[in-house]
Amino acid sequence: MTTDGPTASASASASASASASAPIPDPGRHLTAPTTRSALRIQHQLLFSAREFLRGHGFTELLPPIIGPVTDPGSRGSKQVDVDFYGHRYKLMTSAILYKQASLLAFDKIFCIAPNVRLEPLETAGTSRHLAEFHQLDVEMAGASRDDAVRLVEELVVHMVDSAVRELPKEFAELGRDVDAFTELLKGSFGRMRHAEAVAELRGLGHPQSPDAELDWDGEALLSAQRDRPFFVTDYPKGSRGFYDREDPEHPGLLRNFDLIAAEGYGELCSGSQRTNDYAEIVTRMRETGENPQKYRWYLDLVREGVPGSAGFGIGVERLTRYVAGLDAVWQASAFPKLAGVVSP
Repeated sequence: MTTDGPTASASASASASASASAPIPDPGRHLTAPTTRSALRIQHQLLFSAREFLRGHGFTELLPPIIGPVTDPGSRGSKQVDVDFYGHRYKLMTSAILYKQASLLAFDKIFCIAPNVRLEPLETAGTSRHLAEFHQLDVEMAGASRDDAVRLVEELVVHMVDSAVRELPKEFAELGRDVDAFTELLKGSFGRMRHAEAVAELRGLGHPQSPDAELDWDGEALLSAQRDRPFFVTDYPKGSRGFYDREDPEHPGLLRNFDLIAAEGYGELCSGSQRTNDYAEIVTRMRETGENPQKYRWYLDLVREGVPGSAGFGIGVERLTRYVAGLDAVWQASAFPKLAGVVSP
């Protein structure tokens, strides 16, 4: 496990909590606010540099669907949205994961930038890190391992942040974001810890984290606040994540997956894993998690015919923007933000 030194981020977390619960201004005031414009310019540069990096590494950009018969079931208590598709019940996408795996039948390396809709629990309106509608930078690689995905995330994030810092000094100055906060990040070599180590650290800090579940939101923020560079949490327990994460054959009960968590109390930026492409294993895992395999028939048919083994990840665009721009709340990184339970354009 690699750990980094603590940072003075408690005040930032406190101000984030206060700002997250503040009302979102009307669209006119929000879009013309200097903070919004600077944040969205940074977001534009982050996405520009991501496309530049991924295309340079042989990835093909695809446009994924935004509705389908099923979507990713593993969304931490959020609700899916049903739509009537000519008499059939379809879903708005909560994640492109199933379509990313299917897309590898056409290309070995793909990425997409797509909207996702998750009706988050009402309490997330005050977390500073949740939106009901958000965008994700999704990446998938055929024949890759979990460690391949981790290395790519690290290189990609370093490239994106370095590009924004170099190209937009005025915007960072307008936001009051000290770019020295990225000194350790830009060196690469992000820290790593296993889920079990994260649980032990949190319990040592007095936080009652379950060893059988994903890190809860408060736990993520607490670990994040102790560090001055992003870090990976790996090896989540089986049952805590979706049916598509590959179980580690050398460590039964653990999954070959990861989260990337930002420094300074900003919390999770990215989730990913090595995927399983074994038909029988996927069906078994679906049943173990209470999913009906029949709902996933199109996906399971492709798996049975031969979908490549792969690894990939999704980076929350607004969350990454919030961290890089030093914003109090993630809604400030969206042109038209939608918070849980808040009716807005």
